[in-house]
Amino acid sequence: MKGEDTIKLFRSTMMLSVILAVLSCCSLFVGVIDLAPDELLSGNLEQLEIFMVSRLPRLLAILCTGIGMSVAGLIMQQLCSNKFVSPTTGATISSAQFGILLALLFMPSSTLWSRAIFAFTTAVLGTWIFVWFIQRIQFKDVVMVPLVGIMFGNVIGGVTNYLAYKYEMTQALSSWLVGHFSLVLKGRYEIVWLTVPLVVLAFLFANHFNIVGLGKDFSKNLGVPYNLVLFSGLTIAAMITASIVVVVGAISYIGLIVPNVVAMYKGDKIRGTLVDTALFGAIFVLVCDMIGRAVIFPYELPIELIVGILGSLLFIALLFYRLKHGRKAICLGSAGTGGCSTMPNLKGGANQ
Repeated sequence: MKGEDTIKLFRSTMMLSVILAVLSCCSLFVGVIDLAPDELLSGNLEQLEIFMVSRLPRLLAILCTGIGMSVAGLIMQQLCSNKFVSPTTGATISSAQFGILLALLFMPSSTLWSRAIFAFTTAVLGTWIFVWFIQRIQFKDVVMVPLVGIMFGNVIGGVTNYLAYKYEMTQALSSWLVGHFSLVLKGRYEIVWLTVPLVVLAFLFANHFNIVGLGKDFSKNLGVPYNLVLFSGLTIAAMITASIVVVVGAISYIGLIVPNVVAMYKGDKIRGTLVDTALFGAIFVLVCDMIGRAVIFPYELPIELIVGILGSLLFIALLFYRLKHGRKAICLGSAGTGGCSTMPNLKGGANQ
């Protein structure tokens, strides 16, 4: 019985893993140039080169993007105790873009890693300032916190656009304003691999993030350093986001939608939902990318456009479900097996 309970508990994880494996294999053979499995196995040099230089790096970048943005959103939502906080609504993406612009202005011949350092710094600082600010808001309605983040992000975006227009850097910056995978090639995408150790680090400190999400007083009672864990978690989320923005560009909705969808059937404990959130995020981005490559084939739509459309529809569906069913969860298995859990309660903001 213990083995059956374990299987039921991880049923969703196994299902998502199988779906991701199948879609990953399909993604490798979607593109303008047809690749044949038998040709690859027979050692066709031309097809092997396309596979190693373009298709495989693109797949790895997609997986890292989906996993990274989803986990970053989950961490920010847990630490801020608000299900509407994400790298998009927390000014993290806007701050990373501002850092890239600073790198282009002060170091025109900078490498991708140099721009990444600027993006890391500004993304971390921007996220810290956002959380520091909402901690001092007395009225913390569930909608107030993300609205503050959106306004703060728009201020940073406005400064970024002003500097870009003033110094004629608009065209150079445009590659990072809209997310796309068309330029992902071997040798210029490896920065996204930083998401892997950062996600592992997030899993190791998942219990601490749960405790901090319950408030400062609760954390102190359990001996957890509230501010240290809070800003460490925000730093992890910001660095994940910045590493993706530097390579792929801005992609919204992933960090907002995916954690909420997973929480509907998996619960609100970050350690229990982290793996499913990462898998579902990778699947979501992979499906959006395949749609973008197939809709106007042989041309390609930016991933940001597809994610925006599907993300908006999912978000509206989540709101309607929430209004109709309240905290009732979606059950994937029989009651008591771990496939059905109560939907998390939306809290107002970062706890004091």
